[in-house]
Amino acid sequence: MNRNYQLELDNIIKNLDASCVPTLLIHSCCAPCSSYVLEYLSDYFKITVYYYNPNIYPADEFLFRMQEQKRFIEEFTANNPDKNPIDLIESDHLSERFYEAVRGLENEPEGGKRCEKCFRLRLGESAKLAAEKGFDYFTTTLSISPHKNAQLLNELGEEIGSKAGVKYLYSDFKKRGGFVRSAEISKEYNMYRQDYCGCVYSYNERKNS
Repeated sequence: MNRNYQLELDNIIKNLDASCVPTLLIHSCCAPCSSYVLEYLSDYFKITVYYYNPNIYPADEFLFRMQEQKRFIEEFTANNPDKNPIDLIESDHLSERFYEAVRGLENEPEGGKRCEKCFRLRLGESAKLAAEKGFDYFTTTLSISPHKNAQLLNELGEEIGSKAGVKYLYSDFKKRGGFVRSAEISKEYNMYRQDYCGCVYSYNERKNS
């Protein structure tokens, strides 16, 4: 039986202690995917965005997406002073970690075992950082995409969080018009929206299609 992760998130938010704003580390793949997530969750959590994406190719793309993430957070925060503050932690590119993680899976199709390894890498580093810094929860923006398997992401997040000692915030951010809203916010903030997921394999697939 498939779990309703949006309903589980609703229940978590409903039962938060109103006297203490919990902290949340959000792994973000890019500014557009983070847009609705930050608009939604910054009412309930003190958020730190973690831009950790060693999969992104080429290096210039990685840096450009990171700058767009930083710009969006700054502008969104300035435009929404009544919401909880949002911080950003930037990571180095560290692309060798991605290639090591997916070695032997280079010919896998998009959405297959290679992507699962990539999710596990990014969620694992996010959980590790969240545990080290004492965050109440961690999660990822990845479930905003209609092309990403929310059930797999939540199962990985739950498993990885349990091992790291930090709670995973269940989510399926595409639900309730989340993906559509992310496109609207991206347009409002004139954000760059990439036409491939990020890695060299998705880049080549886009180029050859």
